[in-house]
Amino acid sequence: MGIASDFVLIILAGLLGALAARALRLPLMVGYVAAGVLVGPHTAGPTVVQVNDIELLAEIGVALLLFSLGLELSFRDLQPVRRVALIGGPIQILVTCALAATAAAALGMDAREAIWLGAMISVSSTAVVLKMLSAAGVTHTLASRVMIGLLVVQDLAVVPMLVILPQIGAAGGLLGSLGRAIGIAVLLLGAIVVLGTRLLPKLLRFVLTWGSRELFLVCVVAIGVGVGYATWLAGLSFALGAFVAGLVLSESEFSHQALSDVVPIRDIFGLLFFVSVGMLLDPAFAFNHAGRIAAVVFFTFAGKSLITGLLVRAFGYVRLAPWIVGLGLSQIGEFSFVLARTGHTSGMLSKSTYDLALTCTVLTMALSPLVSRLAPWLGGAWRRRHGSPMQSAPAEPGVVFQRNHVIVAGYGRSGRAAARVLHCAAIPFVVVEINHSVFGGLAPAGLSGIWGDITGDEILKAAGIDSARVLLLTVPDQATVRMAVQRGRSLNPTVSVIARAFRREDVLELRRLGASGAVQPEFEGGVEMVREALLQYAPDAAAASTLISEMRAEYYEGRAE
Repeated sequence: MGIASDFVLIILAGLLGALAARALRLPLMVGYVAAGVLVGPHTAGPTVVQVNDIELLAEIGVALLLFSLGLELSFRDLQPVRRVALIGGPIQILVTCALAATAAAALGMDAREAIWLGAMISVSSTAVVLKMLSAAGVTHTLASRVMIGLLVVQDLAVVPMLVILPQIGAAGGLLGSLGRAIGIAVLLLGAIVVLGTRLLPKLLRFVLTWGSRELFLVCVVAIGVGVGYATWLAGLSFALGAFVAGLVLSESEFSHQALSDVVPIRDIFGLLFFVSVGMLLDPAFAFNHAGRIAAVVFFTFAGKSLITGLLVRAFGYVRLAPWIVGLGLSQIGEFSFVLARTGHTSGMLSKSTYDLALTCTVLTMALSPLVSRLAPWLGGAWRRRHGSPMQSAPAEPGVVFQRNHVIVAGYGRSGRAAARVLHCAAIPFVVVEINHSVFGGLAPAGLSGIWGDITGDEILKAAGIDSARVLLLTVPDQATVRMAVQRGRSLNPTVSVIARAFRREDVLELRRLGASGAVQPEFEGGVEMVREALLQYAPDAAAASTLISEMRAEYYEGRAE
């Protein structure tokens, strides 16, 4: 079966590794890396054959990870951390590279190899950090944005590294090559931003006129990997281009639904990436050089945490932020694989240094989730021992979140009626609508809305499900309603869900799923018609109301009006 059998083996191994990690209360990523070791070429048992092809697929996983992050963030989110990212980022890279290279040279490593190793250690893992932030649900905290800003700078720094490092010892033409690389990077990223803000939203609106969710998903993924491929052709990072594409789309109304659709694909390809990382680890090499590897891993974690934490503190971020950022970025990143491969193929890195770099990279990536968990404990212990300044870190941008609001799912006839009453009653609400042509009518009406599928976790989160008081499901599709009830209640167990039922049997099912109330529109219409008819025969409104209440209680089995 070729690569198909390798894919099946990786998925099954990843599942077993994830189950074991969950049982041990470890991050899933650790289980994925362990699974990669077991199915890698350096261990006995079932082995992945097409390793190079799997690594290519894994690159798509990293690209989709950054693409989804770009959809979650926006240029406005990164504005508050631009100073520490643009100034502090290069400082962190240079200081880390210099200290690591000096330490390696002091221990007897060739000076040129020491510089290569220092460059590899200076960059952190975007994939690992984003996976940790996503799993913890903290991508929008200030410390997380500082980490993301520094990671973007590190990813960009790989481009000049690939130009400068091979020229060590032969400086002729270095400035020209570096200038061309930087110029291409600036022009290409600028073109992506300018063209993306003008063309991509128009393309997605055109696709939506066909009314196909599948076509929309294909278009979104094509944008992410297509822009990434364009940046790769220009000599930049494939994943960086996907990140910029996500940032561009995040400014449009399509961002929430695009993120909701991409997440499952991202997670599967992300599994491929972390398993492929594990396949690089050679247990025999690690065992034979355990002391040396342990020393490099320890001093990498300690040194990078100290350098990055102090740097973040110097830029005015206090309390737990330096600990979170320092320990969060203390691992060696996936771009060190690119640097190591380049150095080895060019003859500038020996096989032993190459193996050392790969092994330490894999181990720091696997251990990073455990190390980052120490941040609150270490930060709290430091504050208790030495005291803490009372000032807070630089403030996050002002974002106004609705609280105790109503989420109205669907803007059809029922949804419009609900929105009109809520507006007249001055009750805060937000409308979620999947039909883009219908969604377009919200803004002219002065209403707040989100385009997307109400069954998606990302859409519910964007609508503020965690702080909503009522989830009003007016959509006619019963499968959608059932799924939305389950997802809404799982994200906010206290939210009151009022759902539309198609049949009487659906009323009972929706209540079982956690709906506070269920309404069957056709029955309610018939009841209202009967009430009007009753008043024609007996003008006693109280008697008619009592009879109607009994009918409703019987129909809804115990529900009183």
